[in-house]
Amino acid sequence: MLGVGDQFPEFKLKATVSNNVKDAFTEISNRSYPGKWLAVFFWPKDFTFVCPTEIESFGQLADEFTKRNAQVLGGSTDTEFVHLAWRQQKEELSTLPFPMLADIKRELTGALGILDAREGVAQRAVYLVDPEGVIRFVMVTDLSVGRNPEEVLRVLDALQTGGLTPCNWKKGQQTLQVA
Repeated sequence: MLGVGDQFPEFKLKATVSNNVKDAFTEISNRSYPGKWLAVFFWPKDFTFVCPTEIESFGQLADEFTKRNAQVLGGSTDTEFVHLAWRQQKEELSTLPFPMLADIKRELTGALGILDAREGVAQRAVYLVDPEGVIRFVMVTDLSVGRNPEEVLRVLDALQTGGLTPCNWKKGQQTLQVA
């Protein structure tokens, strides 16, 4: 699995960006958001139970990520059409403000090393990638355990200070000063 300090892999994937089939799909690559941080998270499967709670929560925080010069990207190994059907059926996902990546060939999840060997789907992983494409934060949980998008945002804030941050540091608090 790729980790902190590694270069995030190059990718070019279809993504679902709306509920209208006429303009629902676009192509997203690692070059689609120059100069921005990326918050890239993966879920195992569409039409499941834990996944929509996380996706909705990342959606609710999308403006906060935007304020920090970061683009949220979510994805799974499902197709763009499955993403569309899920958005159309699940009210909480109908107005998502970020693209849903379709890694159906498992190229990105494979390059990251986050394919679950038993299930053949993406593990529940999240990456913070700096504007130079370097992975600065990784978290992977068991398929049954949802993540805390607020913690991902907190870590982004900490990384963007450029300083040392103590345990449980929050934006606006002092960073550590080395004597």
